[in-house]
Amino acid sequence: MNPKTAFTKLVRYGSPLSALCLLLSLNRAAADDYQYKFEQITIPRPSAEEPRRDAVSVDLAKTYLEQGSLAWSGERKCVSCHTNGTYMVTRPALSASLGQPPEDTRQFFLTTLSKLQEEKLDRLKQSTRPAQIIYIAAGLSEWDAHVAKQLSPETEKSLELMFSIQTENGTWGSLDCWPPFESDAYHEATVAAMAAATAPGWLQKAEASDNAALKASIEKLKNYLRTEKPAHDYSRTLLLWANSRMTDLLSAEQKQELIDALAKHQRADGGWSIRTFAAPETWGSGNRAPKLKAEPEFADPPSDGHMTGLAVIVLREAGIGADDPRVQKGIAWLKANQRESGRWWTRSLNTDTWHFITYSGTAYPLLALQMCDEIPKATVAQNP
Repeated sequence: MNPKTAFTKLVRYGSPLSALCLLLSLNRAAADDYQYKFEQITIPRPSAEEPRRDAVSVDLAKTYLEQGSLAWSGERKCVSCHTNGTYMVTRPALSASLGQPPEDTRQFFLTTLSKLQEEKLDRLKQSTRPAQIIYIAAGLSEWDAHVAKQLSPETEKSLELMFSIQTENGTWGSLDCWPPFESDAYHEATVAAMAAATAPGWLQKAEASDNAALKASIEKLKNYLRTEKPAHDYSRTLLLWANSRMTDLLSAEQKQELIDALAKHQRADGGWSIRTFAAPETWGSGNRAPKLKAEPEFADPPSDGHMTGLAVIVLREAGIGADDPRVQKGIAWLKANQRESGRWWTRSLNTDTWHFITYSGTAYPLLALQMCDEIPKATVAQNP
């Protein structure tokens, strides 16, 4: 089955409300064919050669995001930064355009949170668990902010657990092998800051409480982000984003410097490329440097959906108007570069197999379009 036929079958028969699972094959042949696959879910591997659409299809992008998140949760039974983690930090905010997200993913986050709460703190500080806990807190905070419109007890518990495994220097333990998401502790700290500041009223409540340990943890996080030098401009972009929520991390001058730095990466076609934001050796431990340097387009990497969507989101949250020429050029690139499947192509920094970054490379563009009032009116009307 070719990729186009497989995705057509997904759109026709798949249901984003059903609890379907993903089976990621362990053999190379299957990996070459599919990004997510299980039963009715059949999502082909993304490709740079996939044709571009003449007009943006929000419905195809939405279906991809819903199915990909449910598939990962069902098969992998974990929260990953690049798929269901990204889903929960973006999809609730899209409720105004796409309707309320399915409850299934929130319930999966709550179930995973309960399981993690049963583990010892030392174990929670190991491997991918800190990232899972941070993304659970971030996702639940977004849900409360955009769907429930009030702080939930479950979100409070997730934030308390998150700070309970904070390291002494103010951040969290992190693997350094899968950029950009599982790449360094700085990334984890920015997501944690956004989680704490996005949960409705939580940060103000915590800072006004008698919980001295929690208040000290929040201050340690702020101090880390104020004083730790980011390894590259990608981290600086995340710091600018975090400051839009936790607004006392940067001075006005520092904020403007980061806005200017982000804008300078904009390419002639109006988009941004994640590959211009860090030298190959500065992603995590540098273990992806040989792969990145061997890419044919290393000297002049193309714009991609992940970085273009993220750049527009961060500029808008930093207070840059939707009518700003830089934002408008970015939106024009997004509108011209969605692929036939509904995704925006982004080549993985890690391997040329599944290209999971295309997931955030689709979620970010949708949110960027909404933030600039570019989601087609028909979609809004169908999903009040």
